[in-house]
Amino acid sequence: MASTTLDRPEKFEIGRVFNNSFAVISRNAGLYFGLAALFSGLPALVLHLWNRAHLEDMAIGDPGNPAMADPSALLRDSLLSFALAMLYFVLSLLLQSALVRATIEDLSGKRPTFGDCIQIAIRYLLPTLGIGLLVVLGAGLASIALLVPGIILWLGWCVAVPVLIQERLGVFGSMSRSRALTKGSRWPLFGLFLILIIIAMVIQSVMVGAVVLFGGTIIADVAGALVSTISSMVLSVATAVSYVELRQVKEGTSVEDLAEIFS
Repeated sequence: MASTTLDRPEKFEIGRVFNNSFAVISRNAGLYFGLAALFSGLPALVLHLWNRAHLEDMAIGDPGNPAMADPSALLRDSLLSFALAMLYFVLSLLLQSALVRATIEDLSGKRPTFGDCIQIAIRYLLPTLGIGLLVVLGAGLASIALLVPGIILWLGWCVAVPVLIQERLGVFGSMSRSRALTKGSRWPLFGLFLILIIIAMVIQSVMVGAVVLFGGTIIADVAGALVSTISSMVLSVATAVSYVELRQVKEGTSVEDLAEIFS
């Protein structure tokens, strides 16, 4: 596999990030889809099935239904729903870390492996979780006050996980470093992620149309899990490639330099 060392780009370009992201995915389709299915698609399917069953029980409204007659059962089911949602959140962060590792390995001309990616992701799981929670809380609270500040905060922190995995700066150091790297490039980053979100919404709409035609709640749940698999994979890879692009734009850092930390 050829290395992708390039001349230092003058600015962050959405087109180059797109090309590199989908090139990386195409070269490692089995690994990437496998990781995304295991840590995003399968948990999303379990969560969809559980929530559907839970909501159907509540919708019945039968006083003889244990979910309605026993408040403790309702509380237990709600807590289980929350626990499943948190597990999905943790696994999504694990996936992002694994794909960051795989993407930088690929861009530096190496062959990423499942075991190596998982090992790195597990090693940094706790600080990754810390970043994830701080980003959700910080951007979420800012969005409650006004949407734009929340988006700006999120864009500033969007490459914090790649920074953590690659530069090992800790939770707050990685978030600060992310803000420095994204400064001056947040509008292009906003455009990049907006396009990816729109693509995901189009895919989801197509899936919904297929479900309406062919029917079946199980099909709907499987379709939702498939959308989650693809969306999580593409967004994670695009984030990692954006980090590499930002390092090249601001510092002229090659992917070989980025990979040396793991040699």
